[in-house]
Amino acid sequence: MSTFLRHVIDELAAVLKKGGLWWGLGLSVVLAVGSLALATAVVVAWPPDHFNRDRTRLPDMRHPVIIALAIVGKNLAGIVLFVLGLVMALPGIPGQGILTMIIAVTLLDLPGKRQLERPLIRRPAVLRRLNALRARFHRPPLELD
Repeated sequence: MSTFLRHVIDELAAVLKKGGLWWGLGLSVVLAVGSLALATAVVVAWPPDHFNRDRTRLPDMRHPVIIALAIVGKNLAGIVLFVLGLVMALPGIPGQGILTMIIAVTLLDLPGKRQLERPLIRRPAVLRRLNALRARFHRPPLELD
């Protein structure tokens, strides 16, 4: 084994011995709860016809630079959420991986996005859970065409 790799392993072991395991566990719990809270907020905020209509409309009365920054920010958030969703979908990693990836795809401006979203949302287990979550917050169920 290389000396660099041995050094990294030794440093990691030292951190874990000093309580780093508790920091890691705490961070894992915070990320799991945070991803669940974010996913809940987004799903509850969707209008019931979110997956039926074309969402390409842009806000009126805005400066073009603000619109461009909003589009870039929304897509960047979608990419970050998708990567986090992939990680959370791995076994042993806490969090709502599939739901986070679905939310991420809804944020991205990609050609053919609707064709990707609809089959995911139409899965009975996914739609049932999303609508149950929306019902808990007194929101109408999602409408699918």
